[in-house]
Amino acid sequence: MLITLLSANVWGQDPADPIVPPEDVIVTQSTSDSTVTSKSNTTTTLNSPPPSAIAPTINTSNSDLCTFGVAGAVQTQILGISTGSQITDDNCERLKNAKTLYDMGMKVAAVSVMCQDERVFDAMMHAGTPCPYDGMIGEEAKQAWELAEITEAENEPEGFSNETKTLAAGGGVATLLLLLLL
Repeated sequence: MLITLLSANVWGQDPADPIVPPEDVIVTQSTSDSTVTSKSNTTTTLNSPPPSAIAPTINTSNSDLCTFGVAGAVQTQILGISTGSQITDDNCERLKNAKTLYDMGMKVAAVSVMCQDERVFDAMMHAGTPCPYDGMIGEEAKQAWELAEITEAENEPEGFSNETKTLAAGGGVATLLLLLLL
């Protein structure tokens, strides 16, 4: 009973009564049809590592060889060039050949091999012990070398030496590589 006394009267609305909204209530009625058209222009950028020219390896690990490898590479954005070569050290070969001849007891032949180096030849002449010449040694060899020097000067051919040709070829390759970098 206590609940009945404390409760308030509640009246319900009859569903048959029309709904009349009060004047201060906003009523919105809307219908919408929408069409979405999407047009897209996309660009994909692929980042890849740059092209590379890799110089070839030339194995000359045996210390008894008188050769060494030279390799190089140049890369531009369009073109890459790599090359390698093996160079023989003539002085190293000369020393090995002279030592081998000396070890076999051919001392004059060993000195002749060493005399192929202009510095050794000049040193021997200044020391008064000229290099052997066609089996001649001592004073005979000195006279033969002097005569040969005069004859050689008269018959010297004109043209480029091998060193000049090599230098010119190297300059041409360097110029070509420089032009490729531009």
